Amino acid sequence: MSGSRIVDRTFGPWRKPDAGQASTSLSKFVPDSASGAKSEDASASSSEYTFTFASSASPAQAASNTLGLSTESVGTQSLSIALIGPDPRRRDALIRALSSWQSCAVQEFTSYPASLDEVPRLLENPFDVVMIDLDIDPEYALDLIEGICAASATTVMVYSSGIDSELLLRCMRAGAREFLSEPFASAAVTDALVRASVRRPMIRPVEPEVVQRPKSTGRFMVFIGAKGGSGVTTLACNFAVLLARESDKKTLLIDLDLPLGGVAVDLGIVAKYSIAEALQNSERLDASFLSRLVVKHASGLWVLAAPGKFSSFRPSNEEIDKLLEVVQQEYDYVVVDAGCHYDLAGTALFGKYATVYLVTQVGIPELRNANLLVTEYFTSGVPALEIILNRYMPRSLGIDEEHVTRALTREPRWKIPNDYITARRTQNLATPLALEDSSVSHALRRMARVACGLPEVPEKKGDKKKLFTSIFG
Repeated sequence: MSGSRIVDRTFGPWRKPDAGQASTSLSKFVPDSASGAKSEDASASSSEYTFTFASSASPAQAASNTLGLSTESVGTQSLSIALIGPDPRRRDALIRALSSWQSCAVQEFTSYPASLDEVPRLLENPFDVVMIDLDIDPEYALDLIEGICAASATTVMVYSSGIDSELLLRCMRAGAREFLSEPFASAAVTDALVRASVRRPMIRPVEPEVVQRPKSTGRFMVFIGAKGGSGVTTLACNFAVLLARESDKKTLLIDLDLPLGGVAVDLGIVAKYSIAEALQNSERLDASFLSRLVVKHASGLWVLAAPGKFSSFRPSNEEIDKLLEVVQQEYDYVVVDAGCHYDLAGTALFGKYATVYLVTQVGIPELRNANLLVTEYFTSGVPALEIILNRYMPRSLGIDEEHVTRALTREPRWKIPNDYITARRTQNLATPLALEDSSVSHALRRMARVACGLPEVPEKKGDKKKLFTSIFG
Protein backbone atom coordinates (compact mmCIF):
# COMPACT_ATOMS: atom_id res chain seq x y z
CA MET A 1 0.00 0.00 0.00
CA SER A 2 1.06 3.58 -0.45
CA GLY A 3 3.17 4.80 2.46
CA SER A 4 3.76 1.30 3.85
CA ARG A 5 7.11 0.03 5.06
CA ILE A 6 7.94 -3.66 5.27
CA VAL A 7 10.08 -5.31 7.93
CA ASP A 8 10.69 -9.04 7.52
CA ARG A 9 11.09 -10.36 11.04
CA THR A 10 12.64 -13.79 11.57
CA PHE A 11 14.20 -15.45 14.57
CA GLY A 12 17.67 -16.86 13.98
CA PRO A 13 19.04 -19.56 16.28
CA TRP A 14 22.81 -19.50 16.70
CA ARG A 15 23.10 -23.09 15.50
CA LYS A 16 21.52 -24.36 12.31
CA PRO A 17 18.59 -26.76 12.98
CA ASP A 18 19.13 -30.44 12.38
CA ALA A 19 17.69 -31.98 9.23
CA GLY A 20 13.94 -32.36 9.55
CA GLN A 21 13.72 -30.04 12.55
CA ALA A 22 10.85 -27.55 12.37
CA SER A 23 11.80 -23.93 12.06
CA THR A 24 10.74 -21.38 14.67
CA SER A 25 7.09 -20.46 14.29
CA LEU A 26 6.32 -16.86 13.37
CA SER A 27 3.33 -14.62 13.97
CA LYS A 28 2.16 -11.55 12.12
CA PHE A 29 1.76 -8.34 14.04
CA VAL A 30 0.01 -5.34 12.53
CA PRO A 31 0.27 -2.00 14.40
CA ASP A 32 -3.04 -0.21 14.78
CA SER A 33 -2.85 2.88 12.54
CA ALA A 34 -4.62 5.01 15.12
CA SER A 35 -3.08 3.95 18.40
CA GLY A 36 0.13 2.28 17.29
CA ALA A 37 -0.74 -0.72 19.52
CA LYS A 38 0.42 -4.16 18.46
CA SER A 39 -2.24 -6.79 17.76
CA GLU A 40 -1.70 -10.43 16.83
CA ASP A 41 -3.31 -12.17 13.90
CA ALA A 42 -3.19 -15.82 14.95
CA SER A 43 -4.30 -17.09 11.58
CA ALA A 44 -1.39 -15.57 9.74
CA SER A 45 1.88 -17.45 9.19
CA SER A 46 3.64 -14.62 7.35
CA SER A 47 6.89 -13.27 8.81
CA GLU A 48 6.22 -9.64 7.93
CA TYR A 49 5.71 -6.49 9.94
CA THR A 50 3.66 -3.93 8.04
CA PHE A 51 3.84 -0.30 9.18
CA THR A 52 1.68 2.56 7.93
CA PHE A 53 2.58 6.24 8.21
CA ALA A 54 0.16 9.17 8.17
CA SER A 55 2.67 11.39 6.37
CA SER A 56 3.76 10.79 2.78
CA ALA A 57 7.39 11.58 3.70
CA SER A 58 9.17 8.96 5.76
CA PRO A 59 11.60 9.81 8.55
CA ALA A 60 14.34 8.26 6.43
CA GLN A 61 13.61 10.79 3.71
CA ALA A 62 13.61 13.61 6.25
CA ALA A 63 16.90 12.40 7.70
CA SER A 64 18.46 12.12 4.26
CA ASN A 65 17.43 15.69 3.51
CA THR A 66 18.92 16.85 6.80
CA LEU A 67 22.23 15.17 6.04
CA GLY A 68 22.30 16.37 2.44
CA LEU A 69 21.89 12.89 0.96
CA SER A 70 19.59 11.85 -1.85
CA THR A 71 16.75 9.43 -1.21
CA GLU A 72 18.04 7.41 -4.15
CA SER A 73 21.12 6.50 -2.12
CA VAL A 74 19.60 6.43 1.36
CA GLY A 75 16.64 4.45 2.56
CA THR A 76 15.36 3.14 -0.77
CA GLN A 77 17.10 -0.20 -0.48
CA SER A 78 16.59 -2.74 2.26
CA LEU A 79 19.02 -2.98 5.16
CA SER A 80 19.77 -6.39 6.59
CA ILE A 81 19.86 -6.19 10.41
CA ALA A 82 20.81 -8.69 13.11
CA LEU A 83 19.20 -7.82 16.45
CA ILE A 84 20.93 -9.58 19.35
CA GLY A 85 19.31 -9.19 22.75
CA PRO A 86 18.02 -11.46 25.52
CA ASP A 87 15.49 -8.86 26.73
CA PRO A 88 12.25 -9.25 24.70
CA ARG A 89 10.80 -5.92 25.84
CA ARG A 90 13.79 -3.93 24.61
CA ARG A 91 13.89 -5.93 21.37
CA ASP A 92 10.25 -5.14 20.65
CA ALA A 93 10.78 -1.46 21.50
CA LEU A 94 13.66 -1.28 19.06
CA ILE A 95 11.64 -3.13 16.39
CA ARG A 96 8.93 -0.48 16.67
CA ALA A 97 11.55 2.26 16.29
CA LEU A 98 12.96 0.48 13.23
CA SER A 99 9.59 0.87 11.53
CA SER A 100 10.61 4.38 10.50
CA TRP A 101 13.09 3.01 7.97
CA GLN A 102 12.09 2.43 4.36
CA SER A 103 12.63 -1.31 4.46
CA CYS A 104 14.71 -3.65 6.56
CA ALA A 105 14.97 -7.38 7.15
CA VAL A 106 15.49 -7.98 10.86
CA GLN A 107 16.75 -11.31 12.14
CA GLU A 108 16.39 -11.59 15.90
CA PHE A 109 18.71 -13.56 18.17
CA THR A 110 17.05 -14.07 21.53
CA SER A 111 20.32 -14.68 23.38
CA TYR A 112 23.98 -13.87 23.14
CA PRO A 113 26.01 -16.54 21.36
CA ALA A 114 27.24 -19.28 23.69
CA SER A 115 30.80 -18.35 22.79
CA LEU A 116 32.66 -15.99 20.51
CA ASP A 117 33.37 -18.96 18.26
CA GLU A 118 29.81 -18.50 16.98
CA VAL A 119 30.60 -15.06 15.53
CA PRO A 120 31.84 -16.41 12.16
CA ARG A 121 28.51 -18.25 11.77
CA LEU A 122 26.64 -15.00 12.36
CA LEU A 123 28.78 -13.24 9.76
CA GLU A 124 28.03 -15.88 7.14
CA ASN A 125 24.93 -13.74 6.56
CA PRO A 126 25.80 -10.41 4.91
CA PHE A 127 24.29 -8.21 7.61
CA ASP A 128 24.60 -4.48 7.07
CA VAL A 129 23.96 -3.73 10.74
CA VAL A 130 24.31 -5.73 13.95
CA MET A 131 22.47 -4.33 16.99
CA ILE A 132 23.57 -5.65 20.40
CA ASP A 133 21.85 -5.29 23.79
CA LEU A 134 24.45 -3.99 26.21
CA ASP A 135 22.64 -4.36 29.51
CA ILE A 136 22.32 -8.09 30.21
CA ASP A 137 26.05 -8.83 30.19
CA PRO A 138 28.07 -5.69 29.33
CA GLU A 139 31.49 -7.36 29.46
CA TYR A 140 30.49 -10.18 27.15
CA ALA A 141 28.66 -7.71 24.87
CA LEU A 142 31.88 -5.70 24.57
CA ASP A 143 33.80 -8.85 23.62
CA LEU A 144 31.12 -9.60 21.05
CA ILE A 145 31.36 -6.08 19.58
CA GLU A 146 35.12 -6.38 19.29
CA GLY A 147 34.89 -9.82 17.69
CA ILE A 148 32.41 -8.67 15.04
CA CYS A 149 34.33 -5.49 14.24
CA ALA A 150 37.60 -7.37 13.94
CA ALA A 151 36.09 -9.88 11.50
CA SER A 152 33.97 -7.66 9.23
CA ALA A 153 33.08 -4.15 8.10
CA THR A 154 29.53 -4.51 9.43
CA THR A 155 28.22 -1.47 11.29
CA VAL A 156 27.76 -2.41 14.95
CA MET A 157 25.23 -0.50 17.06
CA VAL A 158 24.64 -1.00 20.76
CA TYR A 159 21.45 -0.28 22.64
CA SER A 160 20.83 0.16 26.34
CA SER A 161 18.29 1.32 28.91
CA GLY A 162 20.52 4.25 29.89
CA ILE A 163 23.68 6.20 29.14
CA ASP A 164 26.94 5.42 30.93
CA SER A 165 29.77 7.63 29.65
CA GLU A 166 32.47 5.15 30.67
CA LEU A 167 30.67 2.27 29.00
CA LEU A 168 30.03 4.43 25.94
CA LEU A 169 33.76 5.08 25.62
CA ARG A 170 34.54 1.37 25.94
CA CYS A 171 31.99 0.59 23.21
CA MET A 172 33.67 3.15 20.95
CA ARG A 173 37.04 1.56 21.63
CA ALA A 174 35.63 -1.86 20.81
CA GLY A 175 34.42 -0.57 17.44
CA ALA A 176 30.72 0.29 17.90
CA ARG A 177 29.56 3.06 15.59
CA GLU A 178 26.25 4.04 17.22
CA PHE A 179 24.81 4.06 20.75
CA LEU A 180 21.01 4.00 21.18
CA SER A 181 19.38 4.53 24.57
CA GLU A 182 15.80 4.08 25.71
CA PRO A 183 13.33 5.38 24.90
CA PHE A 184 14.26 4.59 21.31
CA ALA A 185 13.19 7.63 19.31
CA SER A 186 12.39 6.83 15.69
CA ALA A 187 14.32 9.88 14.49
CA ALA A 188 17.48 8.84 16.35
CA VAL A 189 17.25 5.28 15.04
CA THR A 190 16.63 6.56 11.53
CA ASP A 191 19.65 8.87 11.68
CA ALA A 192 21.80 5.93 12.78
CA LEU A 193 20.51 3.80 9.91
CA VAL A 194 21.15 6.63 7.44
CA ARG A 195 24.78 6.69 8.50
CA ALA A 196 24.99 2.89 8.29
CA SER A 197 23.42 2.99 4.83
CA VAL A 198 25.97 5.53 3.65
CA ARG A 199 28.82 3.39 4.97
CA ARG A 200 27.48 0.24 3.31
CA PRO A 201 29.53 -0.44 0.18
CA MET A 202 26.99 -2.75 -1.42
CA ILE A 203 24.30 -0.11 -1.95
CA ARG A 204 26.57 2.15 -3.93
CA PRO A 205 26.37 1.76 -7.69
CA VAL A 206 29.29 0.14 -9.39
CA GLU A 207 31.06 2.78 -11.45
CA PRO A 208 34.22 2.74 -13.53
CA GLU A 209 37.28 3.15 -11.37
CA VAL A 210 38.39 6.75 -11.22
CA VAL A 211 41.97 7.50 -10.35
CA GLN A 212 41.83 10.27 -7.77
CA ARG A 213 44.64 12.51 -6.71
CA PRO A 214 45.88 11.26 -3.33
CA LYS A 215 45.39 13.49 -0.34
CA SER A 216 48.29 15.76 0.40
CA THR A 217 50.72 14.46 2.99
CA GLY A 218 50.82 16.57 6.13
CA ARG A 219 54.12 17.82 7.53
CA PHE A 220 55.38 17.16 11.04
CA MET A 221 56.96 19.96 13.05
CA VAL A 222 58.49 18.45 16.16
CA PHE A 223 59.54 20.55 19.15
CA ILE A 224 62.01 18.76 21.40
CA GLY A 225 64.26 20.03 24.17
CA ALA A 226 67.97 19.62 24.77
CA LYS A 227 67.20 19.75 28.47
CA GLY A 228 64.13 19.83 30.68
CA GLY A 229 62.80 23.32 31.35
CA SER A 230 63.95 24.76 28.02
CA GLY A 231 60.45 26.00 27.17
CA VAL A 232 59.42 23.37 24.63
CA THR A 233 55.70 23.37 25.49
CA THR A 234 55.44 27.17 25.49
CA LEU A 235 57.09 27.41 22.08
CA ALA A 236 55.16 24.50 20.57
CA CYS A 237 51.77 25.83 21.70
CA ASN A 238 52.30 29.38 20.52
CA PHE A 239 54.01 28.37 17.27
CA ALA A 240 51.05 26.08 16.49
CA VAL A 241 48.52 28.84 17.15
CA LEU A 242 50.38 31.20 14.84
CA LEU A 243 50.90 28.52 12.18
CA ALA A 244 47.15 27.85 12.04
CA ARG A 245 46.41 31.58 11.75
CA GLU A 246 49.14 32.52 9.28
CA SER A 247 48.74 29.53 6.96
CA ASP A 248 44.94 29.27 7.16
CA LYS A 249 45.51 25.53 6.87
CA LYS A 250 44.17 22.68 8.99
CA THR A 251 46.67 22.39 11.84
CA LEU A 252 46.88 19.91 14.71
CA LEU A 253 48.94 20.13 17.90
CA ILE A 254 49.77 16.78 19.54
CA ASP A 255 50.99 16.52 23.12
CA LEU A 256 53.42 13.59 23.21
CA ASP A 257 55.23 14.76 26.34
CA LEU A 258 53.85 11.81 28.30
CA PRO A 259 52.89 11.30 31.04
CA LEU A 260 52.69 14.94 32.18
CA GLY A 261 52.12 16.97 29.01
CA GLY A 262 51.02 20.56 29.59
CA VAL A 263 49.58 21.67 26.24
CA ALA A 264 45.96 21.65 27.47
CA VAL A 265 46.91 23.68 30.55
CA ASP A 266 48.81 26.29 28.53
CA LEU A 267 45.94 26.74 26.07
CA GLY A 268 43.15 26.59 28.64
CA ILE A 269 41.57 23.51 27.07
CA VAL A 270 39.47 20.92 28.91
CA ALA A 271 39.66 17.75 26.81
CA LYS A 272 37.25 14.87 27.44
CA TYR A 273 39.51 12.41 25.63
CA SER A 274 43.26 12.34 25.08
CA ILE A 275 46.06 10.87 23.02
CA ALA A 276 45.92 7.81 25.27
CA GLU A 277 42.62 6.71 23.69
CA ALA A 278 44.18 7.04 20.23
CA LEU A 279 47.33 5.09 21.09
CA GLN A 280 45.59 2.37 23.08
CA ASN A 281 43.19 1.73 20.18
CA SER A 282 45.65 1.97 17.32
CA GLU A 283 44.29 -1.15 15.59
CA ARG A 284 40.97 0.57 14.93
CA LEU A 285 42.15 4.18 14.76
CA ASP A 286 40.86 6.05 11.72
CA ALA A 287 39.82 9.58 10.83
CA SER A 288 36.34 9.12 12.31
CA PHE A 289 37.69 7.83 15.61
CA LEU A 290 40.31 10.59 15.75
CA SER A 291 37.69 13.30 15.19
CA ARG A 292 36.07 12.38 18.51
CA LEU A 293 39.31 12.79 20.43
CA VAL A 294 40.54 16.20 19.27
CA VAL A 295 39.45 19.59 20.63
CA LYS A 296 39.31 22.84 18.67
CA HIS A 297 40.92 25.86 20.31
CA ALA A 298 39.41 29.33 19.88
CA SER A 299 42.29 30.25 17.56
CA GLY A 300 41.24 27.55 15.05
CA LEU A 301 43.99 25.14 16.11
CA TRP A 302 43.04 21.50 16.70
CA VAL A 303 44.55 19.82 19.77
CA LEU A 304 45.09 16.19 20.76
CA ALA A 305 45.91 16.59 24.44
CA ALA A 306 47.85 14.44 26.89
CA PRO A 307 45.82 12.61 29.58
CA GLY A 308 44.54 14.80 32.38
CA LYS A 309 45.54 12.19 34.93
CA PHE A 310 48.87 10.51 35.50
CA SER A 311 49.18 7.35 33.43
CA SER A 312 51.88 4.71 33.33
CA PHE A 313 50.93 3.80 29.76
CA ARG A 314 53.95 3.75 27.42
CA PRO A 315 53.08 3.55 23.73
CA SER A 316 55.12 1.52 21.29
CA ASN A 317 56.69 3.04 18.19
CA GLU A 318 54.18 1.10 16.09
CA GLU A 319 51.25 2.66 17.97
CA ILE A 320 52.72 6.13 17.55
CA ASP A 321 53.36 5.59 13.84
CA LYS A 322 49.76 4.47 13.30
CA LEU A 323 48.55 7.70 14.90
CA LEU A 324 50.94 9.73 12.76
CA GLU A 325 49.76 7.93 9.62
CA VAL A 326 46.14 8.91 10.34
CA VAL A 327 46.80 12.54 11.29
CA GLN A 328 49.12 13.04 8.33
CA GLN A 329 46.21 12.35 5.98
CA GLU A 330 43.80 14.63 7.86
CA TYR A 331 45.89 17.71 8.63
CA ASP A 332 48.16 19.94 6.57
CA TYR A 333 50.46 20.68 9.51
CA VAL A 334 51.02 18.57 12.63
CA VAL A 335 52.94 20.25 15.44
CA VAL A 336 54.23 17.88 18.13
CA ASP A 337 55.34 18.69 21.66
CA ALA A 338 57.83 15.86 22.23
CA GLY A 339 59.27 17.14 25.51
CA CYS A 340 62.72 15.55 25.82
CA HIS A 341 61.67 12.14 24.50
CA TYR A 342 64.44 11.11 22.14
CA ASP A 343 63.09 7.56 22.13
CA LEU A 344 60.75 8.98 19.46
CA ALA A 345 63.70 8.91 17.07
CA GLY A 346 62.51 5.47 15.97
CA THR A 347 59.18 6.87 14.69
CA ALA A 348 58.03 8.88 11.69
CA LEU A 349 58.62 12.05 13.72
CA PHE A 350 62.25 11.74 12.70
CA GLY A 351 61.47 10.85 9.08
CA LYS A 352 61.51 12.64 5.75
CA TYR A 353 58.27 14.53 6.34
CA ALA A 354 59.49 16.07 9.59
CA THR A 355 61.28 19.19 10.68
CA VAL A 356 62.69 19.00 14.20
CA TYR A 357 62.98 22.20 16.19
CA LEU A 358 65.66 21.57 18.80
CA VAL A 359 65.04 23.95 21.71
CA THR A 360 68.03 24.91 23.83
CA GLN A 361 69.35 27.84 25.86
CA VAL A 362 72.74 29.52 26.12
CA GLY A 363 74.19 27.59 29.04
CA ILE A 364 76.91 24.98 29.41
CA PRO A 365 74.55 22.06 30.31
CA GLU A 366 72.09 22.89 27.50
CA LEU A 367 74.79 23.41 24.85
CA ARG A 368 76.57 20.23 25.89
CA ASN A 369 73.33 18.21 25.50
CA ALA A 370 72.53 19.90 22.21
CA ASN A 371 75.96 19.01 20.85
CA LEU A 372 75.48 15.33 21.73
CA LEU A 373 71.98 15.24 20.22
CA VAL A 374 72.96 16.92 16.97
CA THR A 375 75.89 14.54 16.56
CA GLU A 376 73.74 11.49 17.31
CA TYR A 377 70.55 12.20 15.37
CA PHE A 378 71.01 14.98 12.83
CA THR A 379 74.10 14.36 10.71
CA SER A 380 72.31 12.70 7.75
CA GLY A 381 70.03 15.60 6.88
CA VAL A 382 66.89 13.58 7.69
CA PRO A 383 64.96 14.88 9.47
CA ALA A 384 65.53 18.55 8.79
CA LEU A 385 66.86 20.36 11.85
CA GLU A 386 66.35 23.94 12.99
CA ILE A 387 67.91 25.00 16.30
CA ILE A 388 66.12 27.49 18.53
CA LEU A 389 67.93 29.51 21.19
CA ASN A 390 65.18 30.22 23.69
CA ARG A 391 65.21 33.05 26.25
CA TYR A 392 68.07 34.57 24.33
CA MET A 393 69.88 37.58 25.83
CA PRO A 394 72.89 38.64 23.71
CA ARG A 395 76.10 39.75 25.41
CA SER A 396 74.84 38.98 28.89
CA LEU A 397 75.44 35.27 29.33
CA GLY A 398 79.21 35.02 29.26
CA ILE A 399 79.28 32.83 26.14
CA ASP A 400 79.77 34.57 22.80
CA GLU A 401 78.01 33.57 19.58
CA GLU A 402 81.15 31.99 18.12
CA HIS A 403 81.34 29.47 20.95
CA VAL A 404 77.58 28.84 20.76
CA THR A 405 77.87 28.03 17.04
CA ARG A 406 80.87 25.78 17.66
CA ALA A 407 79.00 23.86 20.35
CA LEU A 408 75.94 23.40 18.15
CA THR A 409 78.09 22.49 15.09
CA ARG A 410 76.02 25.03 13.12
CA GLU A 411 74.44 28.42 13.49
CA PRO A 412 71.12 28.51 15.37
CA ARG A 413 68.24 29.23 13.01
CA TRP A 414 66.03 31.10 15.48
CA LYS A 415 66.58 33.26 18.55
CA ILE A 416 63.58 33.81 20.82
CA PRO A 417 64.02 36.84 23.12
CA ASN A 418 63.80 36.42 26.87
CA ASP A 419 60.42 37.60 28.19
CA TYR A 420 59.89 35.23 31.06
CA ILE A 421 57.43 37.49 32.90
CA THR A 422 55.04 37.72 29.93
CA ALA A 423 55.36 33.99 29.25
CA ARG A 424 54.55 33.10 32.85
CA ARG A 425 51.63 35.53 33.01
CA THR A 426 50.00 34.17 29.85
CA GLN A 427 50.49 30.62 31.11
CA ASN A 428 48.73 31.44 34.37
CA LEU A 429 45.87 33.07 32.44
CA ALA A 430 45.72 30.18 29.91
CA THR A 431 46.01 32.75 27.13
CA PRO A 432 48.36 32.10 24.20
CA LEU A 433 51.35 34.39 24.29
CA ALA A 434 51.17 34.33 20.49
CA LEU A 435 48.09 36.54 20.57
CA GLU A 436 49.88 39.32 22.46
CA ASP A 437 52.03 42.05 20.98
CA SER A 438 55.46 41.08 22.29
CA SER A 439 58.97 40.39 21.06
CA VAL A 440 58.40 36.66 21.60
CA SER A 441 55.20 36.57 19.55
CA HIS A 442 56.91 38.50 16.74
CA ALA A 443 59.75 35.97 16.60
CA LEU A 444 57.37 33.02 16.66
CA ARG A 445 55.27 34.59 13.93
CA ARG A 446 58.31 34.80 11.68
CA MET A 447 59.02 31.13 12.39
CA ALA A 448 55.45 30.12 11.57
CA ARG A 449 55.41 32.09 8.32
CA VAL A 450 58.63 30.52 7.09
CA ALA A 451 57.34 27.07 8.07
CA CYS A 452 54.28 27.44 5.85
CA GLY A 453 56.18 28.96 2.92
CA LEU A 454 55.34 32.62 3.44
CA PRO A 455 57.82 35.53 3.56
CA GLU A 456 59.33 35.85 7.01
CA VAL A 457 58.03 39.42 7.27
CA PRO A 458 54.61 40.26 5.75
CA GLU A 459 54.64 42.72 2.89
CA LYS A 460 53.44 46.19 3.74
CA LYS A 461 50.50 47.52 1.79
CA GLY A 462 52.62 50.09 -0.08
CA ASP A 463 55.39 47.65 -1.08
CA LYS A 464 53.66 46.36 -4.22
CA LYS A 465 52.89 49.87 -5.39
CA LYS A 466 56.53 50.90 -4.95
CA LEU A 467 57.66 47.85 -6.94
CA PHE A 468 55.26 48.65 -9.79
CA THR A 469 56.44 52.28 -9.85
CA SER A 470 60.12 51.28 -9.89
CA ILE A 471 59.54 49.03 -12.92
CA PHE A 472 57.07 51.01 -14.99
CA GLY A 473 57.61 54.55 -13.76
